[in-house]
Amino acid sequence: MNFVRKPSSFRRALFWRFFTTYFVVILIPVIAASLLAHVLVVRTIEKDAEKLNDVILTHFSKQTDTAFTSLKTNMINMLSTSNLRSLLLVADDSPENTQRAELIFSIREQLLKLSSDPLVSNAFLYFANHNLIIDSETYTDKSYYFDFRYPLSGGEKTAFLTHLTNKKMMDFTDPDAERISALMSYPFNSDRPEVYLVVNFRQDQLMEHIRIPEQWVTGTAIVAAEGRVVSRIGLTDEDMKAVAEQVRVSSKGTQFLIADDQAISLLQSSFDDSWVYATIADVGTLMKPAHMVRAASWAFLCFFLVVGSIASYYLSRRQYRPIREIKERLEAHRVSNEPLRSEGNEFDVIKRFSQVIITENQELSQQVNGMYPVVQEHFITKILLGEYRDSLSIEYYAKEIDFAYDKNTARTVLCIAFHYDIKEYDRLSETSKSFMMIELRERILKSVPSPVWLCQTKPGILACVLQQGTPHELEPEPAAERIKGLLEQYSQYYKATIGVGSTVHAVHELHVSYEQAMTSLQYRGLDADVEICKSTGPGLRGRPVGDSFLSVQEVTRIMNQYKTKEYEKLLQAVLEMLDEGRRRNAAAIQVKAQCADVLNTWIRAVESEQSEVNIPFYSGLFEQLNRCMTWEELRSCFTEIHGRLFRFEETGRRTKQLADILAYIHEHYHEELSIEHFAGLMNMSSGHFSRTFKEEVGEKYVEYIAKYRLMKAKQYLLETDLKIDDIAEKVGYWGRNSFIRTFRKYEGITPAKYRAIHQP
Repeated sequence: MNFVRKPSSFRRALFWRFFTTYFVVILIPVIAASLLAHVLVVRTIEKDAEKLNDVILTHFSKQTDTAFTSLKTNMINMLSTSNLRSLLLVADDSPENTQRAELIFSIREQLLKLSSDPLVSNAFLYFANHNLIIDSETYTDKSYYFDFRYPLSGGEKTAFLTHLTNKKMMDFTDPDAERISALMSYPFNSDRPEVYLVVNFRQDQLMEHIRIPEQWVTGTAIVAAEGRVVSRIGLTDEDMKAVAEQVRVSSKGTQFLIADDQAISLLQSSFDDSWVYATIADVGTLMKPAHMVRAASWAFLCFFLVVGSIASYYLSRRQYRPIREIKERLEAHRVSNEPLRSEGNEFDVIKRFSQVIITENQELSQQVNGMYPVVQEHFITKILLGEYRDSLSIEYYAKEIDFAYDKNTARTVLCIAFHYDIKEYDRLSETSKSFMMIELRERILKSVPSPVWLCQTKPGILACVLQQGTPHELEPEPAAERIKGLLEQYSQYYKATIGVGSTVHAVHELHVSYEQAMTSLQYRGLDADVEICKSTGPGLRGRPVGDSFLSVQEVTRIMNQYKTKEYEKLLQAVLEMLDEGRRRNAAAIQVKAQCADVLNTWIRAVESEQSEVNIPFYSGLFEQLNRCMTWEELRSCFTEIHGRLFRFEETGRRTKQLADILAYIHEHYHEELSIEHFAGLMNMSSGHFSRTFKEEVGEKYVEYIAKYRLMKAKQYLLETDLKIDDIAEKVGYWGRNSFIRTFRKYEGITPAKYRAIHQP
């Protein structure tokens, strides 16, 4: 009698029985797999979206940095010309002064080239100590220029002139004004410049240049560190307030911050450290794939839920038919490429399907567990760099990544700096380099009995955190000696230095030990082996203290030896200085400072007889010196630099070089022929090359090119029907007026009159 129930109650009980079985056997694994897949896929899409946004911003920043750097280089080249220095000497002379007029004309042509930049509307030179302003079209006094050529009201003029004080190196005026300008002063390192180069930007071109066409980017801006806007497009005032606030509170580097329905991306400019490139992206558009995946995941779960309910309903009415339907559905929705085996009854098929899901779930779990070491190493790096400085935050983040540590254990940081031998190290493939570093890490872990944390905090820096406190654990010094023995086995590829920090008794104080270890690295030596640096002894961490700079007497001696052409003594003195430093076991930082002082004195001696400074050439010499890591490399470096600075080429070789240059001029007379380019080919300054050219050829470089171009122009005038403008372009002149003026200077008549006289 207990089994006799109302049909409706019986069907309800039977429904819940089958539904419970379905939920336990199928739906729970599906939910787990779906949630896991949802989390992984959505996070992957979000990270990819962030990476894509970073790539777009990085490309945009590189493009913008390149444009500003190119403009800055053009401005420096403009102010570095000898014409400007010459003009300063005759700036107050009478307008009838021919030299003054030619210099102004040459400078106007250079300003015209500078104004051809798409971002530039116009450019002019403001002479601080003379009543003179020069732009690409005219030159006049300051009052006339600011009244008519560059009209400014009283307040605007006063505000603009306040910028024309002190030293400027491409400083920008207030972008909220009607015009935005870049300022550069000359002389470059003077606090009282004589000339200011003012470059006015095209606001529309500048905004178009910083616009990012991607549909999810609503606007971009260039913001200074203090929150001042350099330029923007597509951003409202409210957007700019949010960007400025993030610029003030964010650290340097790339930032990706999501707030409400917007994502603010910040990237520091490599052109100006105080600049930050900012974009605001529409999170809805940017994360649309993630939202679609999330919706699909919920739909997938709902689908299985509905299927389970329907299946349970039919099972409650037809017990065997629903089981058969479940089997058919499982075969139709198999999760792998291999077909499910159909042996056994329907419950066997369900069991095998569940096993497949469990197996895939385990594989996904193993993949996640494999990422823990990388995440934990990144976590240790942040602790060493001081990003986490309180024990509570460290404990909280450690639990999230399953990172176990003892709070009360003393620890010491060892920093290993790798100084690679470029010749040997570059021969290795990237795979070999990676395996070599992995091998070194494993050998360090095996050789040191103490628990060790390893992480790479910077390129070329490997940090080792040693745990102390038990009888089986090594002290920092013996551990450093063991690591030194391992590093010596790789000495053919790099020279290594081990910096030993202090011992700390809390994890949140590890950054102190790391900073001390990094500081100790500065006091390494220059021997070609592995060295351990630690904070012991006076002076430079136990090394003898010496003078890192030349005395006045030594500088005078070098200048006198150069004037008397005793070049070999200059090199011998440096080599003796290096030998003395090696005998004293001087620190690398001290020796390099002294070597840099010697090189600077050599350059001053060489430049004392030249009118122009070859900045890129000398900068390369200092970079070559800084790359030296051993005494032998310093000796070889100075020997090579000595040969480059004080060599004198044979007359025959110089004649051949000039002959090649003349041949190049004859073939490329229609192109821009820069004297700086040919001077660099002969390792000369522009002034030295100009003097050598006149001695060998008999004419000045500028006059020779002008006469050769006019010779070709006269051939075009007599042998063709080309227009004057076309002929001017064919022989290398930028405009018609410049060509006519030069032709009249050398021939006494205009090109048109010359053609009319000599053609029948």
